[in-house]
Amino acid sequence: MTNSRTILVVYEDEEGERLLGGVLRDAEFTLQKAGSREELVAIAAKNPPALVILELTLNDKGFETLTALRKVPVMLDIPVIVLTRTDTDEAAARAFELGADDLLRKPLRPSELLARIRTHMRSREYLEELARKEHDAHVMLEVTQALASTLDFRDILYTVVRRIADVVRVERVSIVLAPEEDDVGFVVAASDDEQVNNLRLDLSKYPEIQQVLRTRQPLTIEDVATHPVLDGVRADVSSVTLSALTLLPIVWEEKAIGVLFLRAAARRGALLEREIDFCRIVANATGVALRNARVMQSLRDHTQQVTFARFEAERRLRSLKRYADYFASAADGLAAVDAEGRLLFVNPRALTLIGYDEQELLGKKMRSLVESTDSEHAREIYEGFAHGHFPLGVDLRVRRKDGVTRTFAFSFSTLVDGEGAVLLSFRDVTEERATATELVKTKEFLESLIDASVDPIVASDMTGTIILYNKGAERVYGWTREEVVGKMHVRMLYPGDGAREVMRMIKSGQHGGAGRLDNVRIDAINRVGERIPITLSAAMIYENGKAIATFGIFTDLREKMRVEERLAQAQQKLALSEKQVYIAELAGTAAHELNQPLTSVLAYAEMLKRKIQPGRPERAYAETIVSEAERMADIVRKIGKITKYETKTYVGSQRILDLDKASDVAGEVKNRE
Repeated sequence: MTNSRTILVVYEDEEGERLLGGVLRDAEFTLQKAGSREELVAIAAKNPPALVILELTLNDKGFETLTALRKVPVMLDIPVIVLTRTDTDEAAARAFELGADDLLRKPLRPSELLARIRTHMRSREYLEELARKEHDAHVMLEVTQALASTLDFRDILYTVVRRIADVVRVERVSIVLAPEEDDVGFVVAASDDEQVNNLRLDLSKYPEIQQVLRTRQPLTIEDVATHPVLDGVRADVSSVTLSALTLLPIVWEEKAIGVLFLRAAARRGALLEREIDFCRIVANATGVALRNARVMQSLRDHTQQVTFARFEAERRLRSLKRYADYFASAADGLAAVDAEGRLLFVNPRALTLIGYDEQELLGKKMRSLVESTDSEHAREIYEGFAHGHFPLGVDLRVRRKDGVTRTFAFSFSTLVDGEGAVLLSFRDVTEERATATELVKTKEFLESLIDASVDPIVASDMTGTIILYNKGAERVYGWTREEVVGKMHVRMLYPGDGAREVMRMIKSGQHGGAGRLDNVRIDAINRVGERIPITLSAAMIYENGKAIATFGIFTDLREKMRVEERLAQAQQKLALSEKQVYIAELAGTAAHELNQPLTSVLAYAEMLKRKIQPGRPERAYAETIVSEAERMADIVRKIGKITKYETKTYVGSQRILDLDKASDVAGEVKNRE
């Protein structure tokens, strides 16, 4: 429980203490000061305030203080306002991430600070009030269902009074019944003693009970030592242990048949109006349940004065309609059906959901409203009631009066002991189920899309464990999905520290932006240790601003590199072919141009050789000219037959054209042979 006007403050300096303390005290807030992180945590855990103001420098020390405060369980929902001189968005975002609810930059404007404080306090009070109402509604439903159950009713009454005592925090809750017009009453249940059973009371010693039975009005005695109702029995009442009594009538058919009696210790004080309203509803429900369970019959047998008659079917129906009053404000549709499935009562929300008037529904079989496709399922549910099977959260499609079919989620439970009636609650989940179906379809489509991708797609959580691994990845890396997902670390897909380097590049923002990595050439490694050249595009996945996973799309470059290699070879061959064509054309031209002068030289040399007598020196010269001219003619002939580019070593590293290979003379000789 928080102190509604107490503010816990941590000051940064004396100036802040003077200024902030003055503003808060002028606004009539109670201040608690903490001088250190340890003292802050200790005070918050022992005596939770309504709000915390931390005057901090947003650095590591300041963040540690905020973190330590939020680790205290009772401080999880307490508003925290941070006052700081730090003027960076990053520091402010960090403060909000660690649990700050608001942030004001200094110097402060008192009016703004007070407005923020009051806003957070109002929000906190509103949330606490909603939580209390939700808790009371839950307990009310729990108590009502207990009263309507088919278990031993005396045990149920003990459970009810014990639950009330826990909820309203009193020392004792008891149910006192007075079935006759006399001074005798019976305690049928007490929260502090499970063994209490029909304990006889002399009501003359309990004037407070007599007054409530007579007036049928609640009675609150805030101080037993001074209240006039207790004047005649003051000596019998201990003013030391008790300071407040609350009594509420248990009414049936305009008659008070008993009292719900709550006793609070001195430290507790009187009940709040909300708590009294809660107890009044329980008292009314108890009256209905007591009548239906025939507890009054057993008490009359005990006093041997009168017995209660059995209820006829019409009275049972009226008692069931009384339950409908309790559920009139429920957000879900509520209805009761008998063993045959006929509707006995419905609440207003149920009428709105189904679209019928109350008179149109009463007596109608609930199964007649269910679509034919779900009728067999509905029949199985109703047959299960006889065996004690009351399912929760069952979807059935119901046809409204306007002909529109809606999907309702039903829950079933027993209502009244011995009557065979069943309580069913339901709510419209048509849109929720449609949305769920669309989400499933979208999920299946995305999974199919990922699996159909030729490129490997891999995702991992922030610990590095692989959580997504498609068929493309199976084909490239060699591991199956069953071997990888949830079992293998992403570093197994890269050689050395490759995974760490990829993560560094993603975070650096230098390869496509923060949290992204665009088309980076790296190596991967497959199952057998083979390095695989790939291009990688990767990114961080965020949820509510927090990184939760990474994913990457890989492109296997091996086939691309093989194609590029074959292309380079083809280009090299093409260049060589072009060179050979140029050489062949040049050789043909050179041979043609050399052939005519060489023919003339050879002819004149032959003529000169014939005119010179053998034995003369000039004859040898002429023969040499003829021989060299013929050799030259042979060379020209080879040049004219050049068809390809072949070279040989000439001097040192210099290379010249190899005429024999280029003109394929060897092949020509071989062919002639």
